[in-house]
Formats: sequence, C-alpha cells, structure tokens
Amino acid sequence: EVQLVESGGDLVQPGGSLRLSCAASGFKFDDYGMSWVRQAAGKGLEWVGSIGYNGQNKYYLESVKGRFTISRDNAKNTLYLQMNSLKTEDTAVYYCARGMLIPAKPDAVELGDFSSWGQGTQVTVSS
Repeated sequence: EVQLVESGGDLVQPGGSLRLSCAASGFKFDDYGMSWVRQAAGKGLEWVGSIGYNGQNKYYLESVKGRFTISRDNAKNTLYLQMNSLKTEDTAVYYCARGMLIPAKPDAVELGDFSSWGQGTQVTVSS
C-alpha cells in the first residue's frame, strides 16, 4: 500500500522558516518524481513545486522561487520542503504527492494529476 505521511507543519510568524517532511512507503521511492501541493482555506489546489526522481531537476511556483527549496533523501524515502521568508499568503495545508508536474495553471491542480497523496500538514503564517 502506497503511503505518504507529511509532518512539520506549524504556526510561524511572517519571515520565519519551516521544514516539511514527507515519509514515503509502499513503493520504490527513487523511481518517482515527487511534488508539493498546497490548499488555502476556501481555495483550490495549488502546485508548489516538483523534484525529479534523482533530485537533479527541480521546478517551483513563481511566487515561492528563492524562498522554498524541495529536496529528497532517497536512502530515507523522504521528501522535504524547506520554506524560508514565509508570508501570510503561504498559509495552507501542504500535501506531498507522487508524480512530477509542471502545470500550465499552477492554481488548477486536480486530484487526478497525481497517483497518490498524503493527508496534509497545516502551515499557518501569522503574527
């Protein structure tokens, strides 16, 4: 059974940092590109970024470039999202998803765009 379990979400002040983790199991992790997707309250799914199977290729939503970094440790079957200089508009539930996507419309992601999803972790940026 494929499982993706996110952790690391928290309440943080604007300008702060957080690192999210996604522990993967039930499939050969290093065979797949992986992605982070977020959903703010009352809004749709928004693609945040993707990383290739070996960590070489990374792609980001324009608004998080230079602030967020996706990485992976294939020996630990774990995906990461380092978030720096957080803004209130980054407040959302963050999901990791199995698959690689560079969407033409980052704010129009659908569940079917990825083969598996985690349960999500809440990130709240507020003073």
